[in-house]
Amino acid sequence: MPERQVDRFRSAIGRWLIGSFAGWGTLLLCPVGIGLVIILVRWLRALSSTYAVTDQRLILHRGLLMKSVDEIELYRIKDVRLDYSLINQLADIGTITLTSTDRTTGDRAFVLRDVPQARERREGLRALVEQARQRRSVREVDVDREDHWRAG
Repeated sequence: MPERQVDRFRSAIGRWLIGSFAGWGTLLLCPVGIGLVIILVRWLRALSSTYAVTDQRLILHRGLLMKSVDEIELYRIKDVRLDYSLINQLADIGTITLTSTDRTTGDRAFVLRDVPQARERREGLRALVEQARQRRSVREVDVDREDHWRAG
């Protein structure tokens, strides 16, 4: 069955400016010129990174001149966390943090910052992860420090 794209997005710089304390601080620094540099750097970083979600993978495309592609198989994602402040909620952005068993992430979390419609995207991602696990008949087994295990 061919893979189908479900979603594609970039970090939302405009929403970051009005929807975070760091964004407001950057706007306050604009008259001095430092804020404009920060905005330019963040805009270039957002322009050079695109997230694509398929029914099987999360794919990160990075780079303007030198391109790289990183991906996580959805069935390997263990947890999808959403963080957002009160001001982030007003701008409808958030940070989605993924923990996975994927080798490319190692022990690090995979962080998607300033995601527009983050709550809806998190729920959609959770549903796609569950579907991918069911399609591959994947079950998760957690082992705690006392060598007890629990099937999930």
